Amino acid sequence: MWTGPEPDWDEPPPDPMSEWDVHDPEMAAALATDAATAAPLATARAAAASSSTPLEALTSVWGYDAFRGEQAEIIETVTRGDDALVLMPTGGGKSLCYQIPALVREGTGVVISPLIALMHDQVDALEQLGVRAAFLNSTQSIDERRDVERRLLGGELDLLYLAPERLPVAADLLDRARIALFAIDEAHCVAQWGHDFRPDYLGLTILHERWPDVPRIALTATATAETREEIVRNLRLDGARVFVSSFDRPNIQYRIAPKQEARKQLLRLIKDEHDGEAGIVYCLSRASVEKTAEWLATQGVTALPYHAGLPAELRGRNQARFLREDGVVMVATIAFGMGIDKPDVRFVAHLDLPKSIEGYYQETGRAGRDGLPSTAWLAYGLQDVVQQRRMIADGEGDAQRKRAQTLHLDAMLALCETVQCRRQQLLRYFGQDSEPCGNCDTCLNPPEAFDGTVPAQKLMSTIVRLQRERGQQFGAGHLVDILLGRENERVVKMRHTELSTFGIGTELGDAEWRGVVRQLLAQGLLQVQGEYGVLALTEAAGEVLRGEREVRLRREPERVRTARKSRSGASKAPLDLDEPQQALFQQLRTWRASVAKEQGVPAYVVFPDATLAAIAQSRPENRSELSGISGVGAAKLERYGEAVLEVVAGA
Repeated sequence: MWTGPEPDWDEPPPDPMSEWDVHDPEMAAALATDAATAAPLATARAAAASSSTPLEALTSVWGYDAFRGEQAEIIETVTRGDDALVLMPTGGGKSLCYQIPALVREGTGVVISPLIALMHDQVDALEQLGVRAAFLNSTQSIDERRDVERRLLGGELDLLYLAPERLPVAADLLDRARIALFAIDEAHCVAQWGHDFRPDYLGLTILHERWPDVPRIALTATATAETREEIVRNLRLDGARVFVSSFDRPNIQYRIAPKQEARKQLLRLIKDEHDGEAGIVYCLSRASVEKTAEWLATQGVTALPYHAGLPAELRGRNQARFLREDGVVMVATIAFGMGIDKPDVRFVAHLDLPKSIEGYYQETGRAGRDGLPSTAWLAYGLQDVVQQRRMIADGEGDAQRKRAQTLHLDAMLALCETVQCRRQQLLRYFGQDSEPCGNCDTCLNPPEAFDGTVPAQKLMSTIVRLQRERGQQFGAGHLVDILLGRENERVVKMRHTELSTFGIGTELGDAEWRGVVRQLLAQGLLQVQGEYGVLALTEAAGEVLRGEREVRLRREPERVRTARKSRSGASKAPLDLDEPQQALFQQLRTWRASVAKEQGVPAYVVFPDATLAAIAQSRPENRSELSGISGVGAAKLERYGEAVLEVVAGA
């Protein structure tokens, strides 16, 4: 997680307009272009300014017909001046819950946002809608910051984005402005034992103390009941109304695969199912990030690395490419992703086991923010369990912290090893009941649960005999060699062929035995000890050896393809489109890419894939029909309407 200062960025280039001669014909053309751009913005800003109710703002500015879920009630709560805590999954429309009240209430909405990149993207997106938005951060020159301050004090901003560490510096400025509300995005960052803890978030109590009459809305996509209580306590939100939306992301297909040459498995996922689509690959170490990105690039994948050890300039450049180009795969540590607003990430892959379900849910939630089919894929193996157990044992913190970390890991392991619906178990962790989803790997290809008591006893007996008879301890590989009766050099040299358990496990193969070890570690019947990760029994193992406890294990099914296959050589439409619609969708994407590049904004800021697919399906013939498509508000109709209709007419 990133807890340091805001990264240093290059100062923006000087204004190119200062070099023009006012009589230059090119200058005249540029001014004409600026005027043409300003006209639709003026129209859109008039629409935003005239929105006296939340629903009017939703329809005229964003181009949506109705609120989703609890959005309307949340917005009403904040608009009337009350505090709110909102738990809503990524892609559920959290940002509207503070953006719309900021338009409807008097003054400027101040948004506390943890990442500079997120501020840039959200401001870009809001300006496309005609909303007057700006940010204050270290990427700006003094003159740029002064201009934002002038606009704030002059009542010319609807929304202002700040990083939490900048709030104390900006407090005097905010005292002189009319503040409509404070929005605290990614509010789980205030949880000290959370996966994205940011110490600066603890200073946000200043909002309640210094501006007690300004409503606050805290938002997060993931929080257990305990984390929720910590957010309320640390942000002084005792009187806030709490809204907990469903944590279900039905468009995401959750899949966890046994780790067998994980990079090759990852490449199959990308090439077979998500060729040419955007994705995020999470790795545990910086070295693994760089090696994986380099290897994917040699396999024809546009892959970029991202971790906190890279130069800030390179991180910024890679993140900008990921956000602005289609089909880029970002390989990263968890330093990347919080607040990433890219809606068309079609897959999130983990090459290492996440430390907690909260972290896993937060990271996988970056896929499919647009609500379209996406994949959350995890490769999971024995070494992941060993490594995570050892990291907890050797890590910093007192016994209470290590117990909390162990409980988080145990819940993650239970999700990996379940024979039940993964979505059911994931939602149950957050206190939500559901029916089996029919769209995760365990639903589509159910694994078999079997009585593994005898294999467990054979493995445990081998550990006991080695320790008691020889005073020796070994890792999983050597134990499996003994059980399979392998007379390799090490086994023979150590005379382990003489053990009574030598060769008694031939009913299972090598991978199956490693699965047994992994599951016994997950169930707390084995433990990892020492620098070399040798295996030992826990107290609970005695019940199994005595036959007093049954051990249920999971047998992995044969691998089957559970997701759609990509069309070779082309990005595919996110919805089921026929061939002519698919062709139009691709033409619209090409047009969008050109416009986005010209403006220097991410492509989805112009229009998301879902809107382009809807246009391709309905083929509007005039502005009235185009305005009826979800996601086409007043600003985008004015700015892009004619160009879109030309693409449709020419297809």
